Amino acid sequence: MTAASDRDVNPPRNEQGFSLPIQVVEADGISAWLVEDQSVPVVSITWSWAGGAALDPAGQEGTAALAAALLTEGAGSLRAVEFGDALRDQAISLNFSADRDSFEGGFRALSTALPEAVRLARLAMQEPRLDADAVERVRARSIAAARRALETPRGQAVRAFWAQAFPGHSAGRPSGGTAESLAGLPAEALRAALARQVHREGLLVTASGAITPAALQALLPALFSGLPAGAPQPMVPLPAFRAFGQQVLAVASPQSAVIFGQDGLASSDPDWEAAQVVLRILAGGGFSSRLMQSVREQRGLSYGIGAGLDLLFRHGVVIGSVATENARVAETLAVTREEWARMAAEGPTETELADAVAFLTGSMPLQFTDSRRVAETLLMLRQNGRSTDWLAGRPARLRALTQERLAKVAARVLAPDGLSVVVAGQPAGL
Repeated sequence: MTAASDRDVNPPRNEQGFSLPIQVVEADGISAWLVEDQSVPVVSITWSWAGGAALDPAGQEGTAALAAALLTEGAGSLRAVEFGDALRDQAISLNFSADRDSFEGGFRALSTALPEAVRLARLAMQEPRLDADAVERVRARSIAAARRALETPRGQAVRAFWAQAFPGHSAGRPSGGTAESLAGLPAEALRAALARQVHREGLLVTASGAITPAALQALLPALFSGLPAGAPQPMVPLPAFRAFGQQVLAVASPQSAVIFGQDGLASSDPDWEAAQVVLRILAGGGFSSRLMQSVREQRGLSYGIGAGLDLLFRHGVVIGSVATENARVAETLAVTREEWARMAAEGPTETELADAVAFLTGSMPLQFTDSRRVAETLLMLRQNGRSTDWLAGRPARLRALTQERLAKVAARVLAPDGLSVVVAGQPAGL
C-alpha cells in the first residue's frame, strides 16, 4: 500500500491563482485521484471501466446501458423500492451508466453517510437483483427514450451520421439501443453484460470533497475488493472515420436538421489543444465564432450553429449541427463550407487567438465548482490518459500557441471538401 503523501503532486494553478491539488492514492492495486476539500461535508466518488456499449453484441444494442440502469433497481435482499428508500434516507445519489466506450458508476454523499454509500454501491455491483418487474419497467422507459430520439429531424440525422461514419462498428450504433433491440433483450443478456464489464481490474477511480487520503485508502478496498477478478473484455478498436459525402433523409418538417463533420485527432495528438482553439474560433465560441457571425448575424439563416470535437475511444471526431428552414439549407451549407475553407487556408487572426486563449484559461475554474464536477472532470482526464500535472500546464500551453501554429493545425485538421453531411427534412435544391 502506497501512502498518498508519497505521491502528492503540485497544485495545478493558472494565472488567476486557481489551483486544484491532485493527490494519488493507492490501495490493494487500485489507484485513485483525489482533490480534498473540507469546506463542505460532501464526498463524490466516480469510477469507470473501458467498454460500455462497445461490448454490446450486434443486434443487442443498449444491453450495457439497460444493465447499468438496473443496478440501482434493487440489490442483495433489497428490492427496488427498499433500495431507493435506503439511498433517500441518507440523501445518497448513486448512479451507473454506459456510454459508447465506457461503463461508469459514482455516488455523492454527506461525509456522515459515506459508509452507507459504500455499502449500497458495493451491493449494487456485486449482487444486482435484476428482478423481472424492474427489468420490464426500465426496459419500457428505455424503449420510450429510443423512440423519442427519432421523433425529430435532428434525432434521425444524428443516428444516420454515426451509422454512416462507422458502419459495422459499435460507434455507429446507438449506445442506448433501439426500440427493437431493447424489446428483444433476454434477461440473461443483462447478466452477461455485467459479467463482461464489472471487474476488479481496469478501474479508473477519482474522488473529491471532504475525504482525507487515508480515508480514501480505506474506502477503495471496501468498495471494490469483492468484485470478480480480471479485467473487462477488450473493445474492438475504432476504425477510421468513413467520409460519406452528403445524405438527405426525407422527413416531413418545415425545417431541416443538419449534422456535419469529419475525422479529427486522437486525444494524445500533440495538436489536440491547438485544434480545440481552432474549432472554438471557427464554430464553438457562441456569438463570437465565425460560423455564428456568418450564418446567423450576417445572413439570418439560423438561430444557431456550432461544432466541436466529440471524443470516443480516445479519438476526437469533428461534429457540428445547424437547423434552418428547408428553403435555406443549401445556402447555409455553402456558407459553412466557405468558412471551413477560409479557416483551413488562413487560420485564425492574432486577435481571435488572444480572445480564445483568454476565455479558455479564464473560465477553467468554472469546471470545478462542486465535488461532483471535480470528480467527473478528473475521471475524464484519466480516461483520456492525462497526467496529474496536465491541468497545471494547460494555461501555459495555451498561451504558447501562435497564429502560425494554429494556421498549420487548421490546415491539417479541417477538410472543407471532406465534410460529411446528413440533412433530415425536406431541403430545397439538395
